[in-house]
Amino acid sequence: MTLHTYDTALRWHGSTADGYRGYSRGHTATVAPTDAVLALSADPAFRGDATLLNPEQLLVTATSSCQLLSFLAVAAMRGIHVHDYTDTARGFMDDRVSPAAISRIVLQPVITVLRGTDSADVLDAVNAAHAGCYIANSLRSSVELRPTVVVA
Repeated sequence: MTLHTYDTALRWHGSTADGYRGYSRGHTATVAPTDAVLALSADPAFRGDATLLNPEQLLVTATSSCQLLSFLAVAAMRGIHVHDYTDTARGFMDDRVSPAAISRIVLQPVITVLRGTDSADVLDAVNAAHAGCYIANSLRSSVELRPTVVVA
């Protein structure tokens, strides 16, 4: 068995001397080994910059991406020919609840497969992928799937 590690480096520079309303939420994250730099901020509801990604968006994106990659692997191993996959994912966080958390993520993949493909087989693969999705398995929040299969 292999232990996988994921390295990132985060940097913020500024001052909190002026209190909660006065400091910048802008920061960067570098992801090794690519050295890709992400410009990040807080959600605008928490005084962040709306033009930058925020951690909540990254969590929902990671969940959606993991489901996609898990599904494609399952589909390929089962011989299901997938032609297209899109997802409009949404995360929910109620700031009246403490401690704050993304309580639910809804994934709504639309999966296009070749004519003659059994939609039930595709949905079974979606569920198998969800059961094996390491991001969803790492979260306390629920991850709901609302897939649509399109036969083209």
